[in-house]
Amino acid sequence: MTRTIDRVAVLGAGLMGHALALVHALGGCRVTLQDVSPAARDKAPRLIAAALATLAAGGEVTEAAAAAARARIAITEDLATALADADLVVEAVVEDPTVKRALFARIDALAPRDALIASNTSYLDIFPMVPPSRAATTLIAHWYTPPYLVDLVDLVGSDGTDPAAIATLRDLYAAWGKKPVVLRRFIPGYVANRLQAALSREVNWLLDEGYATPQDIDDAVIHGLALRMPVLGHLKKADFTGLDMTRRALANATVVPAPDRTRCETLETLLAAGRGGVMTGAGFFEYGGRSADELFRARDERLLSLKQHLRRIGDI
Repeated sequence: MTRTIDRVAVLGAGLMGHALALVHALGGCRVTLQDVSPAARDKAPRLIAAALATLAAGGEVTEAAAAAARARIAITEDLATALADADLVVEAVVEDPTVKRALFARIDALAPRDALIASNTSYLDIFPMVPPSRAATTLIAHWYTPPYLVDLVDLVGSDGTDPAAIATLRDLYAAWGKKPVVLRRFIPGYVANRLQAALSREVNWLLDEGYATPQDIDDAVIHGLALRMPVLGHLKKADFTGLDMTRRALANATVVPAPDRTRCETLETLLAAGRGGVMTGAGFFEYGGRSADELFRARDERLLSLKQHLRRIGDI
């Protein structure tokens, strides 16, 4: 039997934390967003307001719903305050095992005994870090940025996780229009991140070996792979191609996968030049002096428009 989730504590107000606070507030929960960093606490309301403005301008939420969601979010430095009456604790702190282990110990000491604990970790196996007394109510709920637009959320528990805990979050997020994928067991990176890692390995090799430019590669992705993927995914695309052809392609494969590397020389050259991406004004591409806020807003507007079009055309 699934449980009602009303009060949510989101721990960590950074890139994902502030956005996860917004997701749960839009779902109708009362949210306490906690972070020890004054800078993160100061920045979070502006980021939340900007995201809500984009959603409202795109017709995804009404102005009244946006205002109500903002009113459901409180921000605090104090962990005990955040955890005091939480039905759900969303852990969204840095991907550092030492930090997470210490935080789980404090959650164990401060959170209600029946609170669900959901970690947003991308790659870490957090289950050995969790106190045994919390094993049954702890799981991973991994989101993708920006989670108020990207609906995928990976759900996975340990052998000791109560199936009802997973069902509670699956049903909760599905009711909000999200797309929970429940994995049978933990694997670092889940599905989407592992596919993305395989793509990145090929991209880094193509760049370092001089086969293509960053623009060439993104053109191939956007106008080739990405055009079909929102409509067909990967395996349904194979159905449309024909599984007999897929089998022949496997048998006659001439593409040798790029070798595993832990370093991309193209990336290292960019970083050495101070080109760290949108936040520094340039990365693989130049951004014409536009601010990071402007660029993130433009990204969100386009993602929202695409999402709405996909919703209208439906599934095959």
